[in-house]
Amino acid sequence: MSLTVFKSNLLLLLTAVIWGLAFVAQRAGMEDIGPFAFNAIRFALGSLSLLPLIYFRKNKKTVASVKLPPRLLLTGGLATGLVLFAGASLQQAGMVYTTAGNGGFITSLYVIIVPVLGLFWRHRPGPLTWVGAFVAMAGLYLLSVKEGLHLEPGDGLVLAGAFFWAGHVLLVGHFSKKTDVLVLAALQFAVVSVLSGLVSLAYETTHWTNVEAAAIPILYGGLMSVGVAYTLQVVAQQKARPAHAAIILSLESLFAAVGGILILGEAFNLQIASGGLLMLTGVIISQLRTKANPG
Repeated sequence: MSLTVFKSNLLLLLTAVIWGLAFVAQRAGMEDIGPFAFNAIRFALGSLSLLPLIYFRKNKKTVASVKLPPRLLLTGGLATGLVLFAGASLQQAGMVYTTAGNGGFITSLYVIIVPVLGLFWRHRPGPLTWVGAFVAMAGLYLLSVKEGLHLEPGDGLVLAGAFFWAGHVLLVGHFSKKTDVLVLAALQFAVVSVLSGLVSLAYETTHWTNVEAAAIPILYGGLMSVGVAYTLQVVAQQKARPAHAAIILSLESLFAAVGGILILGEAFNLQIASGGLLMLTGVIISQLRTKANPG
């Protein structure tokens, strides 16, 4: 594994940590504000937070010229933003009609969907990558499903969302290698913000008092989960393979469980410990390099 790939994996791990802890913030924020209003504001904050950095880097000439024409850069931002919005919206809609355990586990199936869809992009994950993905998925099952997996009406929507999450990982991996990653990140955040805002205006009622009450979760979600973590994902996927990226990013479920235990006082038991251990084992297996699994 080259040093650049190793650094990319560390960035993806940091992304998973921030996303995992963001679950705590989102659960707190949902008590005061609707999910689409929450996403509209936090993704707007995430996009705006990148503008000073983009301006500074451009003026200091510390960034190579954009490799893609502006039209294709816009296409990349629109495509990744639309897919990200679709994944989040389908998951949100499905969660109304299913259990939290089902929703968390089914969403995590993108760990397997990414390498499967990657085959159509001519990606060839090695055998250890597949083994690592299935081991990580077993760990995710233990973390997410507490009382057995029973099919619920919303499971189909959540599964459809998982395909969009997988598509987002693949699209980011594709476009991040060809353009200015900060501009790409800012564009996709703006797309999600606008679309979420439109849905919120149509179906939710939001007052300024709601925004004030959810200010801290919104700030964390906007500046850290979106502005920092999603940007780190885009930067890291310049070097990381999509299948490996999906496995590492799936650790957000582990860090969400850790955050729930440390911050919300949720119970810790053998099942959670076993799930976390399996997830870490899956990540390690996927990163091993052999002739059959070049990494």
